[in-house]
Amino acid sequence: MSKNAQMALGRKRKRPINAVSIPAEIIINIVMTLFCAACVIPFIFVVIISFTTEESIRQIGYSFVPLSWGIEAYKYIMKLGDQLWLSYFNSFFITIVGTVISVLICILYSYALFRRDFKYRSFFSFFSFFTMLFGGGLVPTYMVCKQMLGLSDNYAALIVPLLVNPFNIIVMRTFFQSSVPEELIEAAAIDGSGEYNTLFRIIVPIAKPGIATIALLNALAFWNEWFIALLYVRDRAKIPLQYLLMQMQRNVEYLAKNSANMGADAAAAASKLPTQSLRMALVVLIVVPIAFAYPFFQRYIIAGLTIGSVKG
Repeated sequence: MSKNAQMALGRKRKRPINAVSIPAEIIINIVMTLFCAACVIPFIFVVIISFTTEESIRQIGYSFVPLSWGIEAYKYIMKLGDQLWLSYFNSFFITIVGTVISVLICILYSYALFRRDFKYRSFFSFFSFFTMLFGGGLVPTYMVCKQMLGLSDNYAALIVPLLVNPFNIIVMRTFFQSSVPEELIEAAAIDGSGEYNTLFRIIVPIAKPGIATIALLNALAFWNEWFIALLYVRDRAKIPLQYLLMQMQRNVEYLAKNSANMGADAAAAASKLPTQSLRMALVVLIVVPIAFAYPFFQRYIIAGLTIGSVKG
């Protein structure tokens, strides 16, 4: 076969590959677009409902195009005044401080489990895993936290119970095992590097994607937590945003359900409460602040997903 014939045959063989790859790329883009829409559209719908008047919801229900718009739900929330902004501050403070401390504890604990020369590695691995299967129960936990540790009406009561997460420890240890070569630790030891110097100057920069993932999980846990505040906090100056808004929602629902048993004036006032739109407005006020944290973690999480996909 001549050289020109071989080149022509090679071009014919390449055409089907290109013909297949282009439709496959289009299908992947369509699927990803639909997935993104499935994630974004519900939140947009929640925002629209939060700006919908209660009368429109009564007449046509939830709709992307309501009969009338209004900000009654947000006006009702703003009646909280300084308490709303104080609870915002409490949530931000608890989330930031709790995330930093819990990530530090997770790194130290998982690094010890990662080191094969750690004598008690098996015991502490089992100790961490065992707490995922069996818990002490609500009553013993309450007694230990409030009576023995004195966690009551202070920020420590909202931070300490969530500091150690066994699942995050296992994830972090697995990330160390998959991304940190043991030869690197041995080389650092030969050069005279101590354990803490090796961890924070050599291991931590390599494990930034895993640490960012754990930090995001911890931040979400601290931000969304309200049950601990229900148990240990009575001082309104210390309650977080989620607990405050949950109390407001419960009060509105109680008034709406029991309006028939009240007087005429109280029943008329209860009928004007933005029950449905208020629920969606609370979701917006809770979700929007924590959503701004995602861009700061995005590049580290993407880097973590791509580790191992390219050979060095």
